[in-house]
Amino acid sequence: MIRVLDEARSIDFYNKAFGLEVAQKLDFETFTLIYLSNSDTPFEVELTINKGRTEPYALGDGYGHLAVSVADLDSEHDRLGAIGLNPKKIVEFNHDGSMIARFFFIEDPDGYKIEVLQRGGRFK
Repeated sequence: MIRVLDEARSIDFYNKAFGLEVAQKLDFETFTLIYLSNSDTPFEVELTINKGRTEPYALGDGYGHLAVSVADLDSEHDRLGAIGLNPKKIVEFNHDGSMIARFFFIEDPDGYKIEVLQRGGRFK
């Protein structure tokens, strides 16, 4: 996921550079999520547009992170906790009454956040 200021400019760039098209767009009160993908691979880029933001993001203040998917989120959460990796709480992310994702975060030794998602729906 990367945060962008100009939705149209970003979509145009990713389409031209990588052949990515809008797979889904979810509009919330304070931000918009746009998922970009193509038919060649299950890889996706998630763009986040924070409404009202006018200043470019300085390196380091965006919220980019690595995300991985797992078959059984609850078991993986328990396993990571048991080996001392301190997973954060499991979160259910909903939009218009439908669950979009279940996930939690862990941090690597340098503090980089890694999102662990339950496989299913758009997350394979």
